[in-house]
Amino acid sequence: MSSYNAPFEIHVHGQVPLRADAGFEQLQEALKPLWKYAGARSLVDGAASAYEEEPGIKFDPQTHLLQICWTVRGDEDFRQSLDEMCMSLNELADQGAALEVTFYDTDFDEDEEEEGAESRDDFVMLFVGPTPAAIMQVQRDLLVQDVVNMMERHFDGAELGGVVAEIDKLFGQRFDDLVNSLEIGKPPRGPGGAGNGHGGGRRPRHLH
Repeated sequence: MSSYNAPFEIHVHGQVPLRADAGFEQLQEALKPLWKYAGARSLVDGAASAYEEEPGIKFDPQTHLLQICWTVRGDEDFRQSLDEMCMSLNELADQGAALEVTFYDTDFDEDEEEEGAESRDDFVMLFVGPTPAAIMQVQRDLLVQDVVNMMERHFDGAELGGVVAEIDKLFGQRFDDLVNSLEIGKPPRGPGGAGNGHGGGRRPRHLH
């Protein structure tokens, strides 16, 4: 499909801290679903955004930071490329991180809006990280930020400790459920067949 006929302009935005040993070749392979979708032959070739004013896909080897502010023209099938990229980035990520993806409907115009038609614009939050705990930590922090920002219109921030504690309980239960599901079917470990604790990695901060 020609990019000129694509029904969406898709913008990917976010920063991902990478492991110190993650090199350019590994990153190029992890991001292959993106640059290949754009019709490029390499990350260098595909790092530029569809808009010149956007920095595109940048990797800083000094800070080990992947920065993405990149637009591509495409269709709904781009979601599959995003899923593949996230799975690969999990292996390179040093911390949990969020990526914002916005689908802009290029076929929608003001005349259609006046006639009551609805745009197909969509917004998706994606999360990557080295462990489920790291991913949940980012999800928790974003939710707390959103809830506190909304409730501070009506309450002082010092009054919201109980609300934050309840959010932590919800994420703590989700983490425990995940760990328990990973433990099911595993053979006994350690002397006498006893397990040696959670298999899901370090528990997220704040989730007590």
